Amino acid sequence: MPPNCHLRSVAGLFSTSLGRCGLRSSCHGRPANHRATWAPSSDEGFHPKYNTLDDHVQRTSFEGVYLVEDGKPKNPSGRTGVTGRGLLGRWGPNHAADPIITRWKRNTSGEKVTDPETGKAILQFVAIQRKDCGQWAIPGGMVDPGEVITATLRREFCEEALNSLERTGEEGDTQDRIQSLFSQDHLPVYKGYVDDPRNTDNAWMETQAVNYHDDTGHLLDQLALEAGDDAGKVQWADISQNHSLYANHAHFIQIVAEKRGAYW
Repeated sequence: MPPNCHLRSVAGLFSTSLGRCGLRSSCHGRPANHRATWAPSSDEGFHPKYNTLDDHVQRTSFEGVYLVEDGKPKNPSGRTGVTGRGLLGRWGPNHAADPIITRWKRNTSGEKVTDPETGKAILQFVAIQRKDCGQWAIPGGMVDPGEVITATLRREFCEEALNSLERTGEEGDTQDRIQSLFSQDHLPVYKGYVDDPRNTDNAWMETQAVNYHDDTGHLLDQLALEAGDDAGKVQWADISQNHSLYANHAHFIQIVAEKRGAYW
């Protein structure tokens, strides 16, 4: 397994190939050898303002103030062995957002399903299978300039798990359910540096993972999942430690399960 591919190689919950990393990839979009489409065509004459909001582009880091030497930001986690901007869209921090959408697993009678040993209720989350390397992950993507994080979380879920880019004229009921889901109280899960294979000494990934939970199931049970954008497949998956997810996504869902008192 390549050193930059941190997978939890445990017996898979999913029937498709898991724990396979023949391609250096990222959970936030394209394969690692694909230059970001939001990147400037050339860095010549480009003089960004670091550690601040720079013309709608957020260049502050969740890790705090980072060093800038000879006009180049320094990765707060240290050397990577690769200099420059590499394949990421921006010098310095590149911000992403990961929506973790959950509900309780229920039987045909509508009762919560519990683990027979612990007696704890089982959570389910929306999982996508990435097109770039076939690994299962949480939906997620890059925060656009000037975009608030809540808008990114909603957009990425709709694009990757509901195929909103291909659908036109969504029914009002579907829009109402999505609006209700993303308008409710949410659970902050993680905010910080991400060990992404595209990170360099001067450019790196950071993310915010946020959990939106449908406690009754009334919002999500009738919502038809459909893979779109970077997702090859999408499905509801039971949260447990007995499956593999890309990078640190398994850690994210573990935090959700523990904070909601669910089975892990």
